[in-house]
Amino acid sequence: MHFAARLLSYVLHPLLMPLITLWAMLRLDPHVAYFMPPNGKLLLLGMVAVMTFIFPVMSVLLMRRAGLVTDLELPRREERIAPYLATLLYGGMTLYLLLRTPLHPIAYALFIGILCAVGLSALITFWWKISAHMVGIGGLVGALFALEAVHGVEVFLPLVIAVGLAGALGTARLLTSDHTHAQVHMGMLLGAACTFTAMVLPSFG
Repeated sequence: MHFAARLLSYVLHPLLMPLITLWAMLRLDPHVAYFMPPNGKLLLLGMVAVMTFIFPVMSVLLMRRAGLVTDLELPRREERIAPYLATLLYGGMTLYLLLRTPLHPIAYALFIGILCAVGLSALITFWWKISAHMVGIGGLVGALFALEAVHGVEVFLPLVIAVGLAGALGTARLLTSDHTHAQVHMGMLLGAACTFTAMVLPSFG
């Protein structure tokens, strides 16, 4: 049970969620990259993978070597602040690059929501250990709801899968970490609220 829970925590790592969410949007909503050729989509996903996963992981490895963090899983609340700030920096750079690609504004809004979620998580971490895993998958769930609300995209099956995975991931975090139920639930709520709000609000403008 613990092995499966730990494996799920790796597969649905929060640093992978921006990439997974953008990939899901490209698959489900033709509006997102209407003017972009297929090879352009692959390059886009590659760029996002480098900026939101590879660079943050490399930064944490360097922090560990420098003694700023003791473990790659960041079990201590105090050790999470610097990686959050690094992720926030790379997320801002990603948004800057995305703004120079021919994407629908809802894709930019997604990453604004992600930045808000990471920034609020970093702020909360000064006092409380919110679940980063649940913030990440909550962002995916919020983005799927937003696609349906803004563009009427059929997301029932992907949403059922995402919510099911969120439930499994929440259970995994309770089994393999020292998170409480409140930290898991609040992480899910924060991630979903940030992406959903960022993506839906412009449609009322």
